[in-house]
Amino acid sequence: MNDAKIRLRYLDETVRLLHPGSGSPRAYSVLPHRLLPRRLAPRRWWHPGRKLVLAADGSIAAHLSDVLGAPIETVLHVRPARRANRKPILEAWSGGERLAYVKIGDTARARELVAHEAAALRRMADQAFKTVVVPTVLHHGRWRDLEVLALSPLPVRRGRVPAALLTDAIREIAATGGPAGAAWHGDLSPWNISPSADGRLLVWDWERYAVGVPCGFDALHHLFQRALRRMSPATAARACLAQSVGVLAPFGLSAAQARLTALHYLIALADRHAADGHSPLGSPDVWLNPLLDHQELLT
Repeated sequence: MNDAKIRLRYLDETVRLLHPGSGSPRAYSVLPHRLLPRRLAPRRWWHPGRKLVLAADGSIAAHLSDVLGAPIETVLHVRPARRANRKPILEAWSGGERLAYVKIGDTARARELVAHEAAALRRMADQAFKTVVVPTVLHHGRWRDLEVLALSPLPVRRGRVPAALLTDAIREIAATGGPAGAAWHGDLSPWNISPSADGRLLVWDWERYAVGVPCGFDALHHLFQRALRRMSPATAARACLAQSVGVLAPFGLSAAQARLTALHYLIALADRHAADGHSPLGSPDVWLNPLLDHQELLT
């Protein structure tokens, strides 16, 4: 099954979930078209293709209008379904302005992650950050047994993140651990951060935030995710270990500590995938275990 069919099947499931009513029909469009489905947006006269008529009464848009205190139109991101943490993501618009990004927890695991992100962001709101900028929780609650989290949109502008800025941000995030020790964002990938116009770092997607981890996990995750864009998982894991000394030096780790931290990070990531019941990198027997076995031979 190709990507378009996978997205359309997931779109059909999501539409039934978020528009369960039968009154006040509202026309929507699949954009840019059904052969390349990326968004489900309110119908405009210039949109190509057929319209999709959905109920407005009792919909997620009606619920968001109530909790956000403004008439809301929603744009649904038509996401690929092959993700352990997949969930509906909406943009909430009012009067031509994007008011919020909205995450919908529609499975037990997704509900858990959405609730965890809400708690993490409330914790971040109490921090005196100088470098890190996080979204604000505008609403968090339940609707039709779904977890709903509305977050303020960040002024994202794509660009290269300076190494020093990333290091400062990682230090600030780690400091939020308090007495429990270092903390990490959990998914500080290149697509979850952006430099701001005032020189700070915008950081979103906090659903994997955790405390009590070795210092430097975020730096290693960023390195590993970048490597995965151009390497196989096994090669990226080896690169993560090989480059760990330089990457973790700003955090005061010795060469031996850095290599050990890298191995712990890779094991933690494999454990996360196993807990999710998802293997985006393939079997750890292929991408991780040979590396671990090799290190045991050297010790």
